[in-house]
Formats: sequence, structure tokens, C-alpha cells
Amino acid sequence: MRTDAATTPAAPLSRKTIATYAAGSIGTGGFATLPGLVLTYYLTDSLGVAALMAGVIVTAAKIWDVLVDPVIGALSDRDLARHGSRRRLMVIGAIALPVLFALTFAVPPGLAPAVGAIWVLIAFLLTATAFSLFQVPYIALPAELTDRYDERTRLLTWRVVVLTFAILLFGAGGPLLRRATGDPTTGYLLMGIVAGIVIGLGMLASTAVARQGLRPRSAMAAAGTSAAETAELAAESVGDTPIRPVGPDASTPGGGVRDNFRAGFESLRRSQPFRALLGTFFLQAIATGLMLAGAQYLATWVLRSEDAVTLLFVALIAPALFAAPLWGIAARRVGKERAFAAASVLFTLAALTTVFALWAPGAWLYASVATVGIAYAGMQSLPMAMLPDVISHDARRHGPGRAGAFGGMWTAGETTGFALGATVLAVTLAATGYIESVAGQSPTQPDAAISGIVLSFSVVPAALVLGSLVWLGRYRLRRDDIE
Repeated sequence: MRTDAATTPAAPLSRKTIATYAAGSIGTGGFATLPGLVLTYYLTDSLGVAALMAGVIVTAAKIWDVLVDPVIGALSDRDLARHGSRRRLMVIGAIALPVLFALTFAVPPGLAPAVGAIWVLIAFLLTATAFSLFQVPYIALPAELTDRYDERTRLLTWRVVVLTFAILLFGAGGPLLRRATGDPTTGYLLMGIVAGIVIGLGMLASTAVARQGLRPRSAMAAAGTSAAETAELAAESVGDTPIRPVGPDASTPGGGVRDNFRAGFESLRRSQPFRALLGTFFLQAIATGLMLAGAQYLATWVLRSEDAVTLLFVALIAPALFAAPLWGIAARRVGKERAFAAASVLFTLAALTTVFALWAPGAWLYASVATVGIAYAGMQSLPMAMLPDVISHDARRHGPGRAGAFGGMWTAGETTGFALGATVLAVTLAATGYIESVAGQSPTQPDAAISGIVLSFSVVPAALVLGSLVWLGRYRLRRDDIE
């Protein structure tokens, strides 16, 4: 019997590894938060773009993500197989994103709304591509940093603590930067430059962790390990579970673009736990994306203060900073899937209470939003801790080395969900007669539009998360399946 990393339990992750990995969430939290918060509002209330067209722009960029993320995932697997690291694509994305992010909010004043819309579409599409170059391999790393069930929860819990801090930083700080110059045009540009730099630095710092981790067997093969030795290692790590290899992709010689797509969609087809987890997270991403995109509208037209968006984000995120470690404790006691279900139910109930803003808007909303934030911490950390379990479960059945394919599909689902949240808001605004404007104007919105904003922040997200529990009920992996 061979004694090596495949048969010996891995040591606990060091604090340095956890901190370095978590630093990447400064970037991912910033990119997930700021465009979702201000981009639709920037288009409708600064560039004069119609609400429906603003939704089309945000959605189009995310459709591109669906196309490109599986390819990036497979290319990341190829980097791992050939070079033993996923770092190359992460560095490229981290360096390119700050420039492209600033360009998204750099539309010159005086341009026609249609021209401004095209500018934002192209710049944001390129920004989203740079983000995917980082995010897809970043999501794949936890499955390779440790093979221990609870260590993954610990790793992803602290990642979500940093993610929550980043959401607070960008959600509250972004609007403050936007107002710092007193002029919407230069304010958005300043916000784009500063936020882009901070996002890029967070991403770049975390690329160092891509040099660490369990040595993948695909990399062993690339380094010269024989097929017989690789098969022996796989057999020992899997026990009696038979390996059913899948076809070629970018991580194998001769894998092309078609194989790259196939690798991503094949991972979704063959892994029932992955389908269940991704379906759950996709619906919840729509819900949280919808609330995120609607926060600025809720502050401006329901609470009657643009500054209220900062207070909304403080109310949402400050409790989540403390709640994320508590969800990690709950997961260790009752299991990740049960804790995830509890967080989802709490989110549903808290979101529903905000519907009363239709009749009595006021400071009480912050308490409801704070409860949403507590639930949101669990809805982020727990599925992210479950994803490495899904990947390792698939590796035992079909062979290792394809975490990038899973990461590509996950990132595509996540970003599409967030984009569809903004799209649902844009469609609702258009259907209820929302009046767009350019910077400096302040039209009076019809009552139907105000009602649409409140319902988009309350009933609709609650219904989506409630529906996601149907998918979560199909998730079958438990601790004993992983260890």
C-alpha cells in the first residue's frame, strides 16, 4: 500500500493560506456589488437610457459570460495539467480589470443615449471577461487546497467574511465616491477608477495561493507519472468506487474549443449534486441580484434619499460580518445542506416583511434588511463550501483534474443569475412606467413605478428563494459521502 498525500489525511489549512485565498473576495465582492448596485441606475438616471434597454445591456454582457466561462474553465484545467498551477489566467484578469472597469463609467457627457449605451455595453462586456479569467480558476481552487470536509467550510467561511466586508466597502463607499466631486459625470469616473484599482489589487494578492494545494493527478501525468502509477493513486484514493473516465477536454492533449464547451456541460450532465446545487444557487443569485439592483431605486423613490442606499448597505452587510462564522459553526453541527436551507428560509421571511414599505416606508426597513443580511451570509458561504465537495465527489467517480470545468459552469450560472436579477428589475420598471432621466433631472415617478420597486425588493426575491428550496431538496451529498 502506497503512503502519500492520496492516502494520508491532509493537514489543516494554515492561516496564511486562508487569508491569501480570502483576499480574492475583495475583488469578487467589489465586482459583484458595484455594477449590480449602480450600473442600471447609471444608465437610466445619468445617460438617459430607457429602463428596458438598460436591462438588455446588463443581460447581454452576462450571456457572453455563459459562452466564455466554460472555455475559461477548461483552459484553466489545461494550465493546471501542463504547468501545475491555475495562476496565469488569474493574473491576466486581475491586471486587465481595473482599466476596463474605469472605462465602463467613463462615458463622455453629451453623447446620445444610444451611443452611451453601446459604450457601456462594450466596456462592461470586456470587464466581465477579465473578471471571468480570474473568477473561474479562483472558484476551482478550494477543491485542490484541501480534501477535508470541515476545512473547506472553514476556508469558504472566511472567504465570505471578506466578501461581506467587500460588499459593505463597495456598496457603501461606491455611492460616496460618486457624490464626492459634486458632478455625476466626474463622480462616476472617480468611482470607476478607485473601485477598479481596489478590485484588481485584491484579485492580484490572492493569485499567490494558486501555487499551493494538493498535487493534481493530471499534473502528475504531465510531469511524467506513468498511466499505471496514476491509476494506482486513483484507485487508492477512491477505494472500491470505480473510475469512469470522461472524454478529452482542454486538460488533455488535443482538446479544442468544442471539447472545452463539452467539458463544462458534461460536468453538469453527469453530476446530479452539481445540478441541484447550481439550480439552487442560480435562483438565489437572481433574488439577491434583484435586491441589489433595486436598492438604489428604493433609497431614491421610496425612502426619498439617495444617501439612504449607504445606510441600506450598512444594514445589510454589518450583521453578515458576524453571521458568516456562525453559519460555519451551524454547518459543522447539522450539516452544510441543512444550515443552507435554514438561511434560505430566514431570507424568505425577512424579504417578505419589506413589502410593508408600500404603505408605511420608514427607518424600520433597516431592521428587515439587517435580517436579510444575516441570512445572506449563510446563502453565500454554505453553497461555496458545498461546491468543492461536489467536485471531489465527481473526481472519485470520473477522475480528477476538471475542477476548472465545474468552476466555469458555476461562474456562468452565478453571473447570469445576478444579471437576470437586474433584468427582472428593468422589465418591472418599464412595465410600471418608470421615467428615465439624464444627470441633473428629477422627474416625478408614477405610483405604479414605486409599487414595482417595492415588490421587486420584497415579494419577488422571497418567491425565488422559496422556489430554490425545491432544488436544494434534491441535493443528496452528506458528510459521509465526502469523508
